[in-house]
Amino acid sequence: MCGIAGIVSIDGTPVRGLKRKLELMLKMIRHRGPDGEGIWTDQDDRVGLAHARLAIIDLSETGAQPMVGPDQTVLVHNGEIYNYLELREELESDWRFSGTSDTETIIAAHARFGDDAVKKFRGMWAYAHWNARTNRLVANRDPYGIKPFYYAVIDGAFYFASEMKAILPFLDDIETDADAFADYVHFQFPLSDQTMFRNVKQLLPGHSICIENGRIEISQFWLPTYGNAALGRPDEFEAQLRGLVQDSLRLHLRADVPVGAYVSGGVDSSLIAILSAGSSHHNRDFFHGKFTEFSGYDESSFAQIAANEACGTLHQIDITSQDFLDNISKVIYHLDQPIAGPGSFPQYMVSGLCAKHVKVVLGGQGGDEIFAGYTRYLIGYLEQALKSEIMGTADARFAPVGLAALTNNLGMLREYVPLMRTFFAEGLFGPPAERYFRLISRANDLAGEVDLGELPMAGTETRFKQSFDAAGITDNEALNKMTRFDFQWLLPALLQVEDRMGMAHGLESRVPFLDQPIVDFAARLPMEMKIGEGQTKRILRSSFADILPQQLVERRDKMGFPVPIKEWFSGSLSGYLYDVFSSQRAGSRPYLKQKAILAGLDDVGSFSRKLWGLLSVELWYQNFHDQGHLMRKEARNC
Repeated sequence: MCGIAGIVSIDGTPVRGLKRKLELMLKMIRHRGPDGEGIWTDQDDRVGLAHARLAIIDLSETGAQPMVGPDQTVLVHNGEIYNYLELREELESDWRFSGTSDTETIIAAHARFGDDAVKKFRGMWAYAHWNARTNRLVANRDPYGIKPFYYAVIDGAFYFASEMKAILPFLDDIETDADAFADYVHFQFPLSDQTMFRNVKQLLPGHSICIENGRIEISQFWLPTYGNAALGRPDEFEAQLRGLVQDSLRLHLRADVPVGAYVSGGVDSSLIAILSAGSSHHNRDFFHGKFTEFSGYDESSFAQIAANEACGTLHQIDITSQDFLDNISKVIYHLDQPIAGPGSFPQYMVSGLCAKHVKVVLGGQGGDEIFAGYTRYLIGYLEQALKSEIMGTADARFAPVGLAALTNNLGMLREYVPLMRTFFAEGLFGPPAERYFRLISRANDLAGEVDLGELPMAGTETRFKQSFDAAGITDNEALNKMTRFDFQWLLPALLQVEDRMGMAHGLESRVPFLDQPIVDFAARLPMEMKIGEGQTKRILRSSFADILPQQLVERRDKMGFPVPIKEWFSGSLSGYLYDVFSSQRAGSRPYLKQKAILAGLDDVGSFSRKLWGLLSVELWYQNFHDQGHLMRKEARNC
């Protein structure tokens, strides 16, 4: 886990002030790698690579980067290749390894397999590989988006970095991208390679980018294939999943430093923690954040159940409104752009706690997207089930959508009745794409505070439908369409939070559910193995029922990472909100209606979730747009 940056001349002309620019980029991301840093440039100043290191595997200098290979290649790498030991055995016949790092394995794999090397890796990565013999740069990002990679073309050069803030000083202007902002209003995450900063792009998960002969080419090397697996009994699927999860954990626990685990009190993180503790007594430090200031926001009792089952120590932090005041601006700064929900704030606080004890922490991220864990899937599935029963369209070949899969636990939907009342009021039994868009879009809720007419809102809907209805899944498998969309777009946004909040404290976060064999297996599972007997993540619960405490398996009230923003915003933080939104600069932000936002502060109870999104945008403007002139001033000195 590290920070990477680089500059490559696209047309082969020297880059003015190359080393000084790389030094500035490193300065912006130094928090990602407190254990060391390095810069490499070619003799003609046409290409330069920079690296800030967090030492996890091969703590010696042989793991330092940029790493120069004997074949005239140079590599900067952020992440971990967990199967590097197995790959070393395969590559040792024609590569003489000088160290024990997974980074050198990437160089050796490229020497043997070329661009197909990326298909050999299991892990999380974003790396750039420069070949001096061919004057060619190839960069890759892991299939799930665990590790970030951002880039921009500026004055004929390709700039890239682990965080956008390292690129911003070199832009002519720091401006808001209207398409990405429209996506944010709908979903709080982008639906393309655009970011909230105009002219700064992200390399999408499972994609490669190549710079060669004055051209930039992007290609996709992986996307899961959805569809039903071969017929089998539930116990056969369960046995297969147990083996896959155990194998993934075996690899994810590889480290030359202690490994801890987040424990939220839900199934996913609890399972990872319990299994990891079972492999070694060194892996028994667990971490949890709670809010005891208000009832209903404390899930520590469930986290303690998991910690007790694992015979581990639960480290807890009680998060307060003062913590929010002291840290929320830092959270948005480290995120680079407003994204996802309020869970990023407690994630930042808990990551700080983790970093005091360990350098690596495991989490359960990904389980909801690949095993259908969100309650909204039950709502969408319920509509499709009613439709298939009424229309008689259930098809046994495609794991039928039937009410029988839901009736046992429809009580789980009780707290979602207000949402269902609105959702079913219009468009019932319409095309699955339109229905899911209506279910998850929040744009209408913000119509009073955001000038939707000034934003390309229709473009977001078009991008959504293209992605949701992409080839490979029939309308009869609407659940797979829902989970595929969330896997492709929501999950990378959540992983951005996971990465950024950990790296803000020099902490590596690993997510064992996001291992390619597990993801491929889950994508091909029959739907009733994901949602069956009225349960979400049915196969995960049943496969590990003998390991997970019964209180966790049968929970119906898991809330994700609940934050008392309603209580805070209407109480101790109300003055803070007024100060933030009433400033002169806040009144000049594009697309936002200051008067409407301020009026909403009088009735925070029904406005708190919207306020989080709006506050994130305002703090983003403060952190980056308002400071843009200072960033550019530093760049001019390069």
